[in-house]
Amino acid sequence: MAVETTTLRFDGTNPQAAPRAVAVEVPVNVVYGTVPYVVMMMTPADFEDFAVGFSLTEGIARTRADIRRVWVTQEPDGLRLMVDLVAERLHWVLSRRRAMSGRTSCGVCGIEDLATLPRAAQRPLANMCLEPTAVQRALLGLSAHQTLNDATRAVHAAAWAGQSGEIACVREDVGRHNALDKLIGALLTRQTHPDSGFFLVTSRCSYEMVEKAAAFGAGALVAISAPTSLGLERARHHGMTLVGVARPDAITIFCGSMHE
Repeated sequence: MAVETTTLRFDGTNPQAAPRAVAVEVPVNVVYGTVPYVVMMMTPADFEDFAVGFSLTEGIARTRADIRRVWVTQEPDGLRLMVDLVAERLHWVLSRRRAMSGRTSCGVCGIEDLATLPRAAQRPLANMCLEPTAVQRALLGLSAHQTLNDATRAVHAAAWAGQSGEIACVREDVGRHNALDKLIGALLTRQTHPDSGFFLVTSRCSYEMVEKAAAFGAGALVAISAPTSLGLERARHHGMTLVGVARPDAITIFCGSMHE
């Protein structure tokens, strides 16, 4: 989703006006039942995917079936994303409720205690040994699916690539966490199995990105930028293959294994 502004291009001494798209960013209040949970700054698209993915990676929903309905309402200052949960999970939200103003740069703003940092449950991840050629294929193919970024140069993408590297699903957002949550939601709705491929993200690979990938059960995560120290530590903890500084001509294997 984008709005338009004007760009002046100089051709010799004469400026030429041309339209330019700007990425839309709005505050979205995620509400479970009648309980406001968080305000996220995000691209107003793929709301159901976001609700499903965010709920899973926050530990609110355990499966897609825990979410009964999702709808959006317009408010004077933004949007409300209403999420109807099964009774057991709504009770869990009420017991855990926290005040949090989400930001696109930080996935844990508003956490009041270190013990409450979100961590994916320790469980066996998909058995994934990446093929270098599959990573290269995914990197080469991703840009064709980044339609919003192609228009605005202002949004992140998260992609799911099959084992041979073909791009199967992409979601874009001004927030890197939001893009990954939207993608995870779409994969859950499609009943995509974690061992069918790997994640590719157009951002640095920080702690939260690893935890979200692990919550889905993915065995491998590839990032265009480098991981942080805690992101690398958590990837090792989960037994995840983590590839960073990924370019079509070179990749860095930070942990895990790849076929030679």
